[in-house]
Amino acid sequence: MRAYKVVDAFSAEPFLGNPVAVVLDAQGLDTSGMQAIARWTNLSETTFLLPAEDPAADYRLRIFTPRSELPFAGHPTLGSAHAILEAGRFKPKDGVLVQECGMGLIRIDVDGSGTDRTITLGLPPGKIAALSGADIAELEAILGAPVERAHAPAIVDVGPVWIVARMADAETVLNLKPDFARSAAFERKLAATGITVFGKYKDGDTAVEVRSFAPSCGVDEDPVCGSGNGSVALFQASRGLIPAAATAYVAGQGQRVGRNGRIRISIDDTGQVKVGGACVTCVDGVLAAGIRA
Repeated sequence: MRAYKVVDAFSAEPFLGNPVAVVLDAQGLDTSGMQAIARWTNLSETTFLLPAEDPAADYRLRIFTPRSELPFAGHPTLGSAHAILEAGRFKPKDGVLVQECGMGLIRIDVDGSGTDRTITLGLPPGKIAALSGADIAELEAILGAPVERAHAPAIVDVGPVWIVARMADAETVLNLKPDFARSAAFERKLAATGITVFGKYKDGDTAVEVRSFAPSCGVDEDPVCGSGNGSVALFQASRGLIPAAATAYVAGQGQRVGRNGRIRISIDDTGQVKVGGACVTCVDGVLAAGIRA
């Protein structure tokens, strides 16, 4: 039997965030066994807790979509940290956990406890590359709406690779009806995880609305995406849309799939992007024995 939780990330209320399945006892599972479980859960990501190989880390995490393994992802990192803390597997050292994953070591800051806990990760350094004019035109055809070309769309690599574009406003983002089959082919062509778009709100506590599409990974729309939001922050900073340092804002995501995610984004004076929010456990149990290793 393997301890198992499903955690909603970026929400303090159950069933309004982005769920991640967390297998807390993954020793003995090989890659094919992990992929089989991830395919079965059919969530955007399923994670597997393993002993750290790097002495600087508290634990090692492997992250799978229904179709493939990711070197890093935001909401699975936060949700897994919540599950690990709740299960008493590790305790923060001076308010910090260190996760080992395919991207290396990820610092996770833990503030508060229980239902008042906020978990924040430091995004890995990103790489930004331009899209060609032809690719921007194809992106607009996929989305069924024009993107803002004054701040040209780009490919942002933070482990997951997102094609990021700014839309006219939040309402435009919410009204998009992408062509998922065409999007999947486009993602494969550019070796991208998916497409993340955002648009600003005119007023209110939420600065931008974000949507993330990754049909090539088996996830048409990711309800609340940590790496997608981190990529949006890097994109905005690189385009001069927000100050490059010492800024913070709240993003919304998930309305079109019945969620209400709230993502806290900050950029410190070194340019480090941090992504954080609340998490809540929705399922707490075990996986049956007999899963092939």
